[in-house]
Amino acid sequence: MPRTYSRNYLLLSTAAVVSQLGSQGALIASAFAVLSTGGSAADVGFVASARTVPLVLFVLIGGALADRIPRHRVMVAANALNCVSQGAFAALVLLGRAELWQMVVLSALGGTGQALFGPASEGMLLSSVDGESAGRGFAVYRMAVNGATIGGAAVGGALVAWVGPGWVLACDAASFLFAGSLRAFLDLSHVPERDPGGGVLRDLRDGWREFVSRPWLWAIVVQFGVVNAVAVAGQAVYGPLVAREHYGGAGPWGVANAVYGAGTVIGAIVMTRWQPRRFLLAGTLGVFPFALPLMALAVPVSAAVLAVAMFVAGASVEVFGVGWMTALHQEIPEEKLSRVSSYDWLGSLALVPVATALAGPAQSTLGRGQALWVSAGLVVLLTAAVLFVPEVRSITRRVRAGADAIDQAVVDTGVASADAEGPLGGPG
Repeated sequence: MPRTYSRNYLLLSTAAVVSQLGSQGALIASAFAVLSTGGSAADVGFVASARTVPLVLFVLIGGALADRIPRHRVMVAANALNCVSQGAFAALVLLGRAELWQMVVLSALGGTGQALFGPASEGMLLSSVDGESAGRGFAVYRMAVNGATIGGAAVGGALVAWVGPGWVLACDAASFLFAGSLRAFLDLSHVPERDPGGGVLRDLRDGWREFVSRPWLWAIVVQFGVVNAVAVAGQAVYGPLVAREHYGGAGPWGVANAVYGAGTVIGAIVMTRWQPRRFLLAGTLGVFPFALPLMALAVPVSAAVLAVAMFVAGASVEVFGVGWMTALHQEIPEEKLSRVSSYDWLGSLALVPVATALAGPAQSTLGRGQALWVSAGLVVLLTAAVLFVPEVRSITRRVRAGADAIDQAVVDTGVASADAEGPLGGPG
Protein backbone atom coordinates (compact mmCIF):
# COMPACT_ATOMS: atom_id res chain seq x y z
CA MET A 1 0.00 0.00 0.00
CA PRO A 2 1.51 3.40 -0.94
CA ARG A 3 2.61 5.60 1.89
CA THR A 4 -0.07 8.07 0.82
CA TYR A 5 -2.67 6.02 2.67
CA SER A 6 -1.72 6.87 6.24
CA ARG A 7 -4.08 6.39 9.17
CA ASN A 8 -4.90 10.10 9.16
CA TYR A 9 -5.51 10.01 5.43
CA LEU A 10 -7.99 7.14 5.79
CA LEU A 11 -9.81 8.82 8.70
CA LEU A 12 -10.00 12.14 6.83
CA SER A 13 -11.23 10.45 3.66
CA THR A 14 -13.91 8.42 5.45
CA ALA A 15 -15.15 11.42 7.42
CA ALA A 16 -15.23 13.57 4.28
CA VAL A 17 -17.24 10.95 2.40
CA VAL A 18 -19.80 10.72 5.21
CA SER A 19 -20.22 14.48 5.58
CA GLN A 20 -20.38 14.95 1.80
CA LEU A 21 -23.21 12.44 1.53
CA GLY A 22 -25.24 14.52 3.97
CA SER A 23 -24.21 17.97 2.80
CA GLN A 24 -24.86 17.39 -0.89
CA GLY A 25 -28.45 16.45 -0.18
CA ALA A 26 -28.77 19.37 2.23
CA LEU A 27 -27.82 21.85 -0.51
CA ILE A 28 -30.92 20.80 -2.40
CA ALA A 29 -33.06 20.42 0.72
CA SER A 30 -32.37 23.91 2.09
CA ALA A 31 -33.43 25.60 -1.14
CA PHE A 32 -36.65 23.59 -1.36
CA ALA A 33 -37.30 24.11 2.36
CA VAL A 34 -37.44 27.84 1.68
CA LEU A 35 -39.64 27.36 -1.37
CA SER A 36 -41.98 25.03 0.55
CA THR A 37 -42.74 27.83 3.02
CA GLY A 38 -43.78 30.11 0.16
CA GLY A 39 -40.38 31.76 -0.19
CA SER A 40 -39.31 33.56 -3.34
CA ALA A 41 -36.09 33.49 -5.37
CA ALA A 42 -34.82 36.36 -3.23
CA ASP A 43 -35.56 34.37 -0.05
CA VAL A 44 -33.60 31.38 -1.35
CA GLY A 45 -30.71 33.75 -2.02
CA PHE A 46 -30.92 35.30 1.45
CA VAL A 47 -30.69 31.90 3.16
CA ALA A 48 -27.79 30.85 0.95
CA SER A 49 -25.92 34.12 1.55
CA ALA A 50 -26.56 33.89 5.30
CA ARG A 51 -24.36 30.80 5.37
CA THR A 52 -21.57 32.49 3.43
CA VAL A 53 -21.37 35.83 5.28
CA PRO A 54 -20.00 34.37 8.57
CA LEU A 55 -17.75 32.11 6.52
CA VAL A 56 -16.16 35.22 5.02
CA LEU A 57 -16.05 37.05 8.36
CA PHE A 58 -14.50 34.27 10.45
CA VAL A 59 -12.39 32.20 8.05
CA LEU A 60 -9.19 34.15 8.80
CA ILE A 61 -9.63 33.48 12.50
CA GLY A 62 -10.20 29.82 11.67
CA GLY A 63 -6.92 29.69 9.76
CA ALA A 64 -4.95 31.35 12.54
CA LEU A 65 -6.43 29.03 15.17
CA ALA A 66 -5.67 25.94 13.09
CA ASP A 67 -1.98 26.90 12.88
CA ARG A 68 -1.80 27.55 16.65
CA ILE A 69 -3.75 24.67 18.25
CA PRO A 70 -4.26 21.05 17.15
CA ARG A 71 -6.17 21.13 13.89
CA HIS A 72 -8.34 18.13 14.66
CA ARG A 73 -9.77 19.87 17.74
CA VAL A 74 -10.85 22.80 15.59
CA MET A 75 -12.44 20.40 13.09
CA VAL A 76 -14.38 18.48 15.75
CA ALA A 77 -15.71 21.68 17.35
CA ALA A 78 -16.81 22.95 13.94
CA ASN A 79 -18.58 19.65 13.16
CA ALA A 80 -20.42 19.84 16.49
CA LEU A 81 -21.69 23.34 15.66
CA ASN A 82 -22.84 22.20 12.21
CA CYS A 83 -24.60 19.19 13.71
CA VAL A 84 -26.57 21.34 16.14
CA SER A 85 -27.50 24.02 13.59
CA GLN A 86 -28.62 21.53 10.92
CA GLY A 87 -30.52 19.50 13.51
CA ALA A 88 -32.45 22.58 14.59
CA PHE A 89 -33.11 23.52 10.94
CA ALA A 90 -34.47 20.01 10.30
CA ALA A 91 -36.68 20.08 13.39
CA LEU A 92 -38.27 23.39 12.44
CA VAL A 93 -38.98 22.21 8.88
CA LEU A 94 -40.40 18.86 10.04
CA LEU A 95 -42.65 20.58 12.57
CA GLY A 96 -43.85 23.06 9.95
CA ARG A 97 -42.68 26.02 12.03
CA ALA A 98 -39.75 27.23 9.95
CA GLU A 99 -39.74 30.97 9.33
CA LEU A 100 -37.37 32.85 7.07
CA TRP A 101 -35.47 34.58 9.89
CA GLN A 102 -34.92 31.25 11.66
CA MET A 103 -33.54 29.65 8.51
CA VAL A 104 -31.25 32.63 8.00
CA VAL A 105 -29.88 32.42 11.58
CA LEU A 106 -29.31 28.65 11.41
CA SER A 107 -27.62 28.96 8.03
CA ALA A 108 -25.34 31.61 9.54
CA LEU A 109 -24.37 29.24 12.36
CA GLY A 110 -23.56 26.59 9.77
CA GLY A 111 -21.35 29.07 7.93
CA THR A 112 -19.51 29.88 11.15
CA GLY A 113 -18.76 26.19 11.61
CA GLN A 114 -17.48 25.97 8.06
CA ALA A 115 -15.24 29.00 8.62
CA LEU A 116 -13.53 27.19 11.47
CA PHE A 117 -13.45 23.84 9.70
CA GLY A 118 -12.18 24.72 6.22
CA PRO A 119 -8.60 25.92 6.86
CA ALA A 120 -8.01 23.29 9.56
CA SER A 121 -9.27 20.52 7.27
CA GLU A 122 -7.16 21.63 4.34
CA GLY A 123 -4.03 21.88 6.45
CA MET A 124 -4.70 18.48 7.99
CA LEU A 125 -5.24 16.81 4.63
CA LEU A 126 -2.08 18.24 3.09
CA SER A 127 0.06 17.09 6.02
CA SER A 128 -1.40 13.56 5.84
CA VAL A 129 -0.21 12.87 2.29
CA ASP A 130 3.31 11.68 1.52
CA GLY A 131 5.33 13.99 -0.69
CA GLU A 132 6.36 11.25 -3.12
CA SER A 133 2.81 10.48 -4.20
CA ALA A 134 0.95 13.67 -3.34
CA GLY A 135 -0.77 14.13 -6.70
CA ARG A 136 -2.15 10.60 -6.71
CA GLY A 137 -3.18 10.90 -3.05
CA PHE A 138 -5.12 14.10 -3.70
CA ALA A 139 -6.81 12.55 -6.74
CA VAL A 140 -7.86 9.42 -4.81
CA TYR A 141 -9.19 11.56 -1.94
CA ARG A 142 -11.19 13.70 -4.32
CA MET A 143 -12.45 10.61 -6.16
CA ALA A 144 -13.82 9.21 -2.90
CA VAL A 145 -15.48 12.47 -1.92
CA ASN A 146 -16.89 12.99 -5.39
CA GLY A 147 -18.29 9.49 -5.37
CA ALA A 148 -20.19 10.54 -2.25
CA THR A 149 -21.39 13.60 -4.17
CA ILE A 150 -23.11 11.34 -6.68
CA GLY A 151 -24.93 9.41 -4.00
CA GLY A 152 -25.70 12.46 -1.90
CA ALA A 153 -27.12 14.47 -4.79
CA ALA A 154 -29.15 11.64 -6.29
CA VAL A 155 -30.50 10.32 -3.01
CA GLY A 156 -30.94 13.81 -1.58
CA GLY A 157 -32.94 15.04 -4.56
CA ALA A 158 -35.09 11.90 -4.52
CA LEU A 159 -35.69 12.14 -0.76
CA VAL A 160 -36.65 15.82 -0.99
CA ALA A 161 -39.26 14.86 -3.58
CA TRP A 162 -40.39 11.78 -1.61
CA VAL A 163 -40.31 12.65 2.12
CA GLY A 164 -39.60 16.39 2.04
CA PRO A 165 -36.55 18.54 2.85
CA GLY A 166 -36.77 18.19 6.64
CA TRP A 167 -35.62 14.56 6.75
CA VAL A 168 -32.74 15.29 4.38
CA LEU A 169 -31.56 18.08 6.68
CA ALA A 170 -31.81 15.67 9.64
CA CYS A 171 -29.57 13.18 7.80
CA ASP A 172 -27.05 15.96 7.25
CA ALA A 173 -26.97 16.69 10.98
CA ALA A 174 -26.33 13.00 11.70
CA SER A 175 -23.51 12.93 9.15
CA PHE A 176 -21.75 15.80 10.94
CA LEU A 177 -22.02 13.90 14.22
CA PHE A 178 -20.46 10.76 12.77
CA ALA A 179 -17.75 12.60 10.81
CA GLY A 180 -16.77 14.63 13.87
CA SER A 181 -16.43 11.43 15.89
CA LEU A 182 -13.97 10.04 13.34
CA ARG A 183 -11.94 13.25 13.23
CA ALA A 184 -11.49 13.13 17.01
CA PHE A 185 -9.11 10.17 16.46
CA LEU A 186 -6.71 12.01 14.13
CA ASP A 187 -3.04 11.80 15.16
CA LEU A 188 -0.97 15.01 15.20
CA SER A 189 2.23 13.51 16.62
CA HIS A 190 3.99 14.02 13.26
CA VAL A 191 3.34 17.78 13.28
CA PRO A 192 6.02 19.88 15.02
CA GLU A 193 4.84 21.78 18.08
CA ARG A 194 3.84 25.30 17.14
CA ASP A 195 5.50 28.34 18.64
CA PRO A 196 2.71 30.43 20.24
CA GLY A 197 4.39 33.49 18.74
CA GLY A 198 2.96 36.98 19.12
CA GLY A 199 -0.73 36.23 18.87
CA VAL A 200 -3.42 35.78 16.25
CA LEU A 201 -2.83 39.16 14.58
CA ARG A 202 0.83 38.39 14.05
CA ASP A 203 -0.09 35.00 12.61
CA LEU A 204 -2.51 36.67 10.20
CA ARG A 205 0.16 39.16 9.10
CA ASP A 206 2.60 36.32 8.45
CA GLY A 207 -0.02 34.47 6.44
CA TRP A 208 -0.82 37.61 4.45
CA ARG A 209 2.85 38.13 3.56
CA GLU A 210 3.07 34.53 2.40
CA PHE A 211 -0.09 34.96 0.35
CA VAL A 212 0.72 38.23 -1.46
CA SER A 213 4.31 37.21 -2.20
CA ARG A 214 3.09 34.61 -4.70
CA PRO A 215 1.38 36.13 -7.80
CA TRP A 216 0.03 32.77 -8.98
CA LEU A 217 -1.70 32.30 -5.63
CA TRP A 218 -3.48 35.61 -5.27
CA ALA A 219 -4.32 35.85 -8.98
CA ILE A 220 -6.19 32.53 -8.96
CA VAL A 221 -7.90 33.38 -5.67
CA VAL A 222 -9.12 36.70 -7.15
CA GLN A 223 -10.33 34.81 -10.21
CA PHE A 224 -12.28 32.37 -8.06
CA GLY A 225 -13.74 35.21 -6.03
CA VAL A 226 -15.94 35.84 -9.07
CA VAL A 227 -16.10 32.30 -10.48
CA ASN A 228 -17.32 30.84 -7.18
CA ALA A 229 -19.80 33.67 -6.69
CA VAL A 230 -21.57 33.18 -10.02
CA ALA A 231 -21.35 29.37 -9.81
CA VAL A 232 -22.92 29.27 -6.35
CA ALA A 233 -25.64 31.72 -7.37
CA GLY A 234 -26.38 29.49 -10.36
CA GLN A 235 -26.50 26.32 -8.26
CA ALA A 236 -28.20 27.59 -5.10
CA VAL A 237 -30.68 30.07 -6.58
CA TYR A 238 -31.22 29.75 -10.32
CA GLY A 239 -30.80 25.98 -10.58
CA PRO A 240 -33.71 25.06 -8.27
CA LEU A 241 -35.93 27.68 -9.92
CA VAL A 242 -35.19 26.41 -13.44
CA ALA A 243 -35.74 22.85 -12.18
CA ARG A 244 -39.12 23.73 -10.72
CA GLU A 245 -40.31 25.58 -13.83
CA HIS A 246 -38.82 23.47 -16.64
CA TYR A 247 -37.79 20.05 -15.29
CA GLY A 248 -40.60 19.15 -12.92
CA GLY A 249 -39.04 19.77 -9.50
CA ALA A 250 -36.25 18.61 -7.20
CA GLY A 251 -35.77 15.13 -8.68
CA PRO A 252 -34.27 16.11 -12.08
CA TRP A 253 -32.11 18.80 -10.45
CA GLY A 254 -30.79 16.18 -8.04
CA VAL A 255 -29.98 13.92 -10.99
CA ALA A 256 -28.14 16.77 -12.73
CA ASN A 257 -26.03 17.34 -9.63
CA ALA A 258 -25.39 13.59 -9.41
CA VAL A 259 -24.17 13.58 -13.01
CA TYR A 260 -21.85 16.45 -12.11
CA GLY A 261 -20.57 14.22 -9.33
CA ALA A 262 -20.05 11.39 -11.82
CA GLY A 263 -17.96 13.75 -13.92
CA THR A 264 -15.79 14.60 -10.94
CA VAL A 265 -15.20 10.90 -10.26
CA ILE A 266 -14.11 10.30 -13.86
CA GLY A 267 -11.90 13.39 -13.70
CA ALA A 268 -10.32 12.20 -10.47
CA ILE A 269 -9.65 8.76 -11.96
CA VAL A 270 -7.89 10.44 -14.88
CA MET A 271 -5.80 12.51 -12.47
CA THR A 272 -4.63 9.41 -10.58
CA ARG A 273 -2.87 8.40 -13.82
CA TRP A 274 -2.08 11.73 -15.46
CA GLN A 275 0.32 14.06 -13.68
CA PRO A 276 1.03 16.99 -16.02
CA ARG A 277 4.41 18.64 -15.57
CA ARG A 278 2.82 22.12 -15.72
CA PHE A 279 0.03 21.15 -13.35
CA LEU A 280 -1.11 24.70 -12.55
CA LEU A 281 -1.46 25.59 -16.23
CA ALA A 282 -3.42 22.39 -16.87
CA GLY A 283 -5.64 23.17 -13.89
CA THR A 284 -6.36 26.71 -15.07
CA LEU A 285 -7.35 25.50 -18.53
CA GLY A 286 -9.75 23.17 -16.74
CA VAL A 287 -11.71 26.15 -15.36
CA PHE A 288 -13.17 27.19 -18.74
CA PRO A 289 -15.84 24.41 -18.75
CA PHE A 290 -17.20 25.78 -15.44
CA ALA A 291 -19.24 28.11 -17.66
CA LEU A 292 -21.14 25.27 -19.38
CA PRO A 293 -23.81 24.62 -16.69
CA LEU A 294 -24.54 28.36 -16.47
CA MET A 295 -25.02 28.48 -20.23
CA ALA A 296 -27.23 25.39 -20.15
CA LEU A 297 -29.48 26.90 -17.47
CA ALA A 298 -29.61 30.20 -19.37
CA VAL A 299 -31.24 28.68 -22.48
CA PRO A 300 -32.61 26.48 -20.75
CA VAL A 301 -31.67 23.28 -22.54
CA SER A 302 -33.28 19.88 -22.04
CA ALA A 303 -32.53 17.94 -18.88
CA ALA A 304 -30.32 15.57 -20.90
CA VAL A 305 -28.17 18.38 -22.35
CA LEU A 306 -27.92 19.98 -18.92
CA ALA A 307 -26.62 16.66 -17.59
CA VAL A 308 -23.91 16.60 -20.28
CA ALA A 309 -22.83 20.13 -19.39
CA MET A 310 -22.71 19.21 -15.71
CA PHE A 311 -20.66 16.09 -16.46
CA VAL A 312 -18.03 17.99 -18.46
CA ALA A 313 -17.79 20.69 -15.80
CA GLY A 314 -17.43 18.06 -13.10
CA ALA A 315 -14.60 16.28 -14.91
CA SER A 316 -12.74 19.53 -15.59
CA VAL A 317 -13.00 20.74 -12.00
CA GLU A 318 -10.87 17.77 -10.95
CA VAL A 319 -8.09 18.79 -13.31
CA PHE A 320 -8.07 22.15 -11.55
CA GLY A 321 -8.61 20.75 -8.06
CA VAL A 322 -5.71 18.30 -8.12
CA GLY A 323 -3.43 20.89 -9.74
CA TRP A 324 -4.34 23.46 -7.10
CA MET A 325 -3.78 21.11 -4.19
CA THR A 326 -0.46 20.02 -5.67
CA ALA A 327 0.62 23.65 -5.98
CA LEU A 328 -0.21 24.38 -2.34
CA HIS A 329 1.50 21.17 -1.25
CA GLN A 330 4.66 21.94 -3.20
CA GLU A 331 4.96 25.69 -2.66
CA ILE A 332 3.58 26.54 0.83
CA PRO A 333 5.42 25.74 4.10
CA GLU A 334 3.55 23.25 6.30
CA GLU A 335 3.37 25.52 9.33
CA LYS A 336 1.60 28.24 7.29
CA LEU A 337 -0.81 26.03 5.36
CA SER A 338 -3.95 26.82 7.33
CA ARG A 339 -3.30 30.57 7.36
CA VAL A 340 -2.65 30.66 3.63
CA SER A 341 -5.71 28.48 3.17
CA SER A 342 -7.80 30.96 5.14
CA TYR A 343 -6.85 33.79 2.76
CA ASP A 344 -7.65 31.43 -0.11
CA TRP A 345 -11.09 30.77 1.36
CA LEU A 346 -11.68 34.46 2.13
CA GLY A 347 -10.79 35.68 -1.34
CA SER A 348 -12.58 32.86 -3.08
CA LEU A 349 -15.84 33.27 -1.14
CA ALA A 350 -16.00 36.98 -0.35
CA LEU A 351 -18.37 37.74 -3.23
CA VAL A 352 -20.57 34.65 -2.80
CA PRO A 353 -23.02 36.24 -0.31
CA VAL A 354 -23.26 39.31 -2.56
CA ALA A 355 -23.98 37.18 -5.61
CA THR A 356 -26.55 34.96 -3.91
CA ALA A 357 -28.31 37.92 -2.29
CA LEU A 358 -28.43 39.80 -5.61
CA ALA A 359 -29.44 36.78 -7.70
CA GLY A 360 -33.15 37.43 -7.16
CA PRO A 361 -32.99 41.19 -7.91
CA ALA A 362 -30.75 40.49 -10.93
CA GLN A 363 -33.36 38.08 -12.26
CA SER A 364 -36.03 40.76 -11.86
CA THR A 365 -33.90 43.42 -13.57
CA LEU A 366 -32.09 41.54 -16.34
CA GLY A 367 -34.10 38.38 -16.62
CA ARG A 368 -32.81 35.00 -15.45
CA GLY A 369 -31.36 34.02 -18.83
CA GLN A 370 -29.38 37.23 -19.25
CA ALA A 371 -28.04 37.04 -15.70
CA LEU A 372 -26.81 33.50 -16.35
CA TRP A 373 -25.16 34.51 -19.65
CA VAL A 374 -23.31 37.34 -17.92
CA SER A 375 -22.15 34.88 -15.24
CA ALA A 376 -20.82 32.46 -17.86
CA GLY A 377 -18.99 35.27 -19.65
CA LEU A 378 -17.24 36.31 -16.44
CA VAL A 379 -15.96 32.76 -15.93
CA VAL A 380 -14.44 32.68 -19.41
CA LEU A 381 -12.91 36.18 -19.31
CA LEU A 382 -11.32 35.87 -15.87
CA THR A 383 -9.88 32.45 -16.60
CA ALA A 384 -8.31 33.80 -19.79
CA ALA A 385 -6.83 36.70 -17.79
CA VAL A 386 -5.17 34.36 -15.27
CA LEU A 387 -3.27 32.68 -18.11
CA PHE A 388 -1.27 35.90 -18.50
CA VAL A 389 0.32 35.45 -15.05
CA PRO A 390 3.80 34.02 -15.79
CA GLU A 391 3.92 31.68 -12.78
CA VAL A 392 0.65 30.04 -13.77
CA ARG A 393 2.29 28.97 -17.01
CA SER A 394 5.77 28.24 -15.67
CA ILE A 395 5.41 26.42 -12.31
CA THR A 396 6.42 22.82 -12.86
CA ARG A 397 6.43 19.64 -10.83
CA ARG A 398 9.71 19.17 -8.99
CA VAL A 399 10.78 15.52 -9.03
CA ARG A 400 13.61 13.43 -7.65
CA ALA A 401 15.82 11.69 -10.17
CA GLY A 402 14.61 8.20 -11.00
CA ALA A 403 11.05 8.72 -9.78
CA ASP A 404 8.38 6.59 -11.35
CA ALA A 405 6.42 8.34 -14.10
CA ILE A 406 3.17 7.91 -12.16
CA ASP A 407 4.33 8.46 -8.57
CA GLN A 408 6.51 11.49 -9.29
CA ALA A 409 8.17 12.70 -6.13
CA VAL A 410 7.62 16.30 -5.15
CA VAL A 411 10.88 17.65 -3.74
CA ASP A 412 10.65 18.70 -0.13
CA THR A 413 11.20 22.46 0.10
CA GLY A 414 13.22 22.18 3.28
CA VAL A 415 10.35 22.96 5.64
CA ALA A 416 10.09 20.80 8.76
CA SER A 417 7.74 17.82 8.88
CA ALA A 418 5.18 17.02 6.20
CA ASP A 419 5.45 19.86 3.73
CA ALA A 420 2.65 18.26 1.79
CA GLU A 421 -0.89 19.43 2.32
CA GLY A 422 -3.66 21.18 0.33
CA PRO A 423 -9.72 23.22 -0.56
CA LEU A 424 -11.60 20.64 -0.53
CA GLY A 425 -11.14 21.48 -4.08
CA GLY A 426 -9.14 24.61 -4.51
CA PRO A 427 -10.38 28.15 -4.11
CA GLY A 428 -13.82 27.89 -2.76
